[in-house]
Amino acid sequence: MSDAHSAALARALALSQQVLAAAEHTNLEALAHLDAERLRLLQSVRAERHSLSVADQRMLAEVAALNDRAIGIVEHHRRIKERAIDLAAMGRRAVAAYSMTGPRR
Repeated sequence: MSDAHSAALARALALSQQVLAAAEHTNLEALAHLDAERLRLLQSVRAERHSLSVADQRMLAEVAALNDRAIGIVEHHRRIKERAIDLAAMGRRAVAAYSMTGPRR
């Protein structure tokens, strides 16, 4: 594999670390931007994937592992938001139900 492709993988790895940090801080805008740039880099080495050196294979595996961690964190944040929305909806239903049983004037 060429040095340019190895450099692209190294940059993709650095971006993956930034993606993970953005996911941990729930910075979805930065995460989307970083992910798009990383995808472009990974697509640039795609044709060479069968001739990767051992070091490049390790970098690619680390990119995949960091990506899996970032996805897990984003899904966790999504579940937290879903639960908050469910609780708010339940509260609104309770208020509506109790307001109908209050004293009549």
